[in-house]
Amino acid sequence: MTAHPPHTPPFRDPHLPFAKRIDDLLSRLTLDEKIGFLHQFAPPVERLGVAAFRTGQEALHGVAWMGPATVFPQAVGLGATWNTELVRRIGEAVSKEARAMRARDDRVGLNIWAPTVNLLRHPLWGRNEEGYSEDPKLTSAIATAYTQGLRGDHPTYWRTAPVLKHWLAHNNETDRATSSSSVRPRVLHEYDLRAFREAVEAGAVAGVMPAYNLVNGRPNHVSPYLREHLRAWTDQELLVCSDAGAPSNLVDQEHYFDTHEEATAASLRAGVDSFTDHGTDSSQMIARIQGALDQGLLTEAEIDTAVRRQLSVRFRLGEFDPEHDPYADVRDFDTPEHRALAQEAAEQAIVLLRNDGVLPLAADTRLAVVGLLADECKLDWYSGTLIHRSTPLEGLYERFGAERVEFAEGVDRVRLQTSVGTFLHVPASEAAEDEVRGAEGALDPALLAGRTDLPPLTTDATGTEFALIDWDEGVLTLRAPDGRYVSVAEDGYLRASADQPGGWVVQETFRLEQHGSGHLLRHIGTGRHVTVAADGVKVADENTEREAEPETFTLIIVERGEDAVTRVTSEADVVLVVAGNDPHINGRETEDRASLRLPAHQERLLRAARAANPRTVLALVSAYPYAVDTSRLAAALWTAHGGQAAGTALARVLAGDVSPAGRLPQTWYESDADLPGLFDYDVIGSRQTYLYFEGTPLFPFGHGLSYTSFSYDDLTSRATEGTLHVSFTITNTGDVTADEVAQLYTRAIDPALPRPRRELLAHRRVTLAPGAKEELSFEVPLRAFEFWDVARGRWRLEPGPYELLAGASSEDVRLRTTVLLDGEPGAPRPVLRRGLEGADFDEHSGVEIVDRTRTAGDAVTAAEGRTGELVYRDCDFGDGVTEVTVTVSGEGAVELSLDGGAVLASIEVAESDSGPYDYTTLGAGIVAEGVHDVHLRLRGPLRLAHVGFSG
Repeated sequence: MTAHPPHTPPFRDPHLPFAKRIDDLLSRLTLDEKIGFLHQFAPPVERLGVAAFRTGQEALHGVAWMGPATVFPQAVGLGATWNTELVRRIGEAVSKEARAMRARDDRVGLNIWAPTVNLLRHPLWGRNEEGYSEDPKLTSAIATAYTQGLRGDHPTYWRTAPVLKHWLAHNNETDRATSSSSVRPRVLHEYDLRAFREAVEAGAVAGVMPAYNLVNGRPNHVSPYLREHLRAWTDQELLVCSDAGAPSNLVDQEHYFDTHEEATAASLRAGVDSFTDHGTDSSQMIARIQGALDQGLLTEAEIDTAVRRQLSVRFRLGEFDPEHDPYADVRDFDTPEHRALAQEAAEQAIVLLRNDGVLPLAADTRLAVVGLLADECKLDWYSGTLIHRSTPLEGLYERFGAERVEFAEGVDRVRLQTSVGTFLHVPASEAAEDEVRGAEGALDPALLAGRTDLPPLTTDATGTEFALIDWDEGVLTLRAPDGRYVSVAEDGYLRASADQPGGWVVQETFRLEQHGSGHLLRHIGTGRHVTVAADGVKVADENTEREAEPETFTLIIVERGEDAVTRVTSEADVVLVVAGNDPHINGRETEDRASLRLPAHQERLLRAARAANPRTVLALVSAYPYAVDTSRLAAALWTAHGGQAAGTALARVLAGDVSPAGRLPQTWYESDADLPGLFDYDVIGSRQTYLYFEGTPLFPFGHGLSYTSFSYDDLTSRATEGTLHVSFTITNTGDVTADEVAQLYTRAIDPALPRPRRELLAHRRVTLAPGAKEELSFEVPLRAFEFWDVARGRWRLEPGPYELLAGASSEDVRLRTTVLLDGEPGAPRPVLRRGLEGADFDEHSGVEIVDRTRTAGDAVTAAEGRTGELVYRDCDFGDGVTEVTVTVSGEGAVELSLDGGAVLASIEVAESDSGPYDYTTLGAGIVAEGVHDVHLRLRGPLRLAHVGFSG
């Protein structure tokens, strides 16, 4: 007999289109199997040979959480490069390392949860380090480059599948799971959606992750924008993955739904395809989905839609075609090319803020290097574990020679004396071995425990001298002489055990609280005071016995940091102060910053250095801007935490081996007084970011100096169908080969409504030798000049003159020209035909936008304790109206006037037992004709959805 080969099911046939293969596989899955696929950790289907699958691998600037990997600069540093080709190569390297790491550890995923495209609207946002820029055009350009690198260039198969974070309008950690971002339609379309849209339209995005917050009163995980906007931008299947724990938040924190079955069904119908909840335990989500089905809240067809989107990603990743997957054998990991790329990125991210000529440093310069970050290579929450590291001090030793570099960290050296006269002491430990947090990798690093293999702190007659750093806001760390930070493990004992502060809940930070003539020492992570017991020093527990009472300490200062700084700086040719932040303290995920100011400890060091030596250079290494006076400094630079090659890169820039060409990706404000409220998302109304800010910034968007000079010439423009062609030349007029970041902006000269002061249209980073000239050409789509017309509910190009501005920053404009663009003229609002949607105002004060229903639509309400004011410009009443109606819920009053005059109609909404989504339509008489501005005043906690006119 002749043996027949086994039948190959269609989903295994690489010659069939993915859509047909997915249809086939879906038809073979049982309902229970499909439901199982909806959790982050999808189980295998062994009977079909389908493997387990996990959504979500963090890789914001290198593969994170899974052990050693190449660590590139923080995302905000990549934004500062303004170099899309560089960022594309970084994405390529990161995706290759993800493939290589997965080959030896199948916990490593290929569904990459990066990049973060939330705009850096507010510099106090704790996650500033994760975004690229305050500008949507620059953000989308950098994000597109990174996703293209992550995806790979094969037409069918993807090296990794990137997911954009965090949809939508997410810029506050304070109350992030319950706060609502009030986003007016113009801001929604012109600002927040734009960064996502251009990246998605570029075609290298596999999906998005909704954010924890609500937008206009509705949680992002049930947002209609997923369907109305996101999925309308592309024909490609997009996988929407929930943020961790967010599905449960819909009931447990936000109380938006009464039951988890309702919440899960609403999320799935809105477009969430994968639920990240309860860690690796999928049982609760499976039970909720099954319950929603049983209650008729979901259909199997809706489940099929979500599973299809997940399978689409898995097929693109080559999971079902290992023999045809071009990336299956990728093993590029920690290669010389990746190391060189990390250094190149760190060099390109450095921004020269000011320079009086002290930089670059001569080769024989005698340097004093001081500061709390001078000998640090800090990592953040989304970093991998360092294979290589270079601190600024190490980089300068290497570049200038250790004999020419003096160092003082500037910590306060202290002893902590107990109430009985003894001192805190770090016992010696022969068994202690170096251990780096996260070196072993963890799917959830929040679960990594502190070390308990070292002896707890004790007390003795002499004690240990600790390095105390005050990170501001009363938050301090204590470090033992061997370099280990004092930390608290799960057993409650204090040990000098941590290589760095870190973890989801940082266990290495403390507060000194005044108590009588001494201080109590509170451990911030547990919220408990430190006690001294017979078996060691620990945090207090729940009992009230005498030995558990807080210890009162006297802080004995052995040496102040500024004294050490003064000692090493006075004889140096140049002093370098390296200041900045620790990415796990006072500004990180879950915690916004309180102020733009530099921590007082570091201000003390900077003042001491400047007083001792006027040739003082400040290098800020930070995840966000500071308001720091640099006017009396010889030079100042900024770089984000630059990854594994940060120190080498900084030294090479200081020495002039590389001319700095990083540019600020966000405005640096002079003081906190320049900032809007953290929860104020109206960039137009409150004049936020370089687009609208009318004050004088400390350093403007796009700013960055060079060691050479460039001239700009020959700006020309011409418009063709749908495109504006712009060109100009730049010339290196100095004597150093260097990069220049040429920036093209526009502004509407005589707009009918508020438009940006400047708006980035395009940019390019180019390298020019001395005397070299290059013509730069840009093709700008005319839609870049459009705005969202709330009167029409769509984009519109306003005809008229627009100024084109070319230069080296948003304020350093070298060339200008004016172009006259055709467009669609404005017209009065046809209120007789359409009325007024409540949220489609032109101006407002004292109002918030809220959800009209749980599934769709907006309404407006007066902010708590305020009277709401709304203005709708140019409303055409035609030959006349005699009645106004309002669609409202709740209780209060709506008052209407025209052109700011007397109240013409007042409609009272009586108190009732109805809910916020139970609307009623009420009317009043009014006499109006012609074109007027409509002014509405809202009193009380009512919701206004619509205003109509008739008569």
